[in-house]
Amino acid sequence: MPVRPVLIYPHPMLKSVAAACEFIDDEIRAIAVDLLETMRHYPRTVGLAAPQIGVPLRLIAVDVTDHPKATVCHGPMVIVNPEVVTGEGSEIGREGCLSLPSITADVRRATRIFVKGFTLGGDEVSAETSGFEARAIQHEVDHLDGILILDRVASPAEVFPRRQKTKGQGVQGE
Repeated sequence: MPVRPVLIYPHPMLKSVAAACEFIDDEIRAIAVDLLETMRHYPRTVGLAAPQIGVPLRLIAVDVTDHPKATVCHGPMVIVNPEVVTGEGSEIGREGCLSLPSITADVRRATRIFVKGFTLGGDEVSAETSGFEARAIQHEVDHLDGILILDRVASPAEVFPRRQKTKGQGVQGE
């Protein structure tokens, strides 16, 4: 499966609420593979949501396996129709986003979450996670609701220029 172009803000799909996946079929599984391959194409990328590759569906991929900030790791995860059910604690952390390639931002997130959804096989799945993995999941679920890190900052002072550029080229907003 191909590495897909990543949509760049202000593309309108990034500010739209994604539709639930009504069923899980080969097309959804192919999108999941594309999410994982696209995510792995970009160094230090730990998550990607379907709307970021132009698919307006509730599907995310997260893998913090090799990230130095990860203390909890469930390995590569693809979650269909994910929902953060509970969150506790609170911490500000620096986040980047492939759809906002020129900035990073300090974002407040829950430090421990319980997430549920479905596997690519259609089975219900749930996980409790914390730290960096919890942050990554919350970031990707935000994308499904049209929320970007810029929407989560308290002031412009919490937005910073990115130090290095990501490789590849995204699709600009229309």
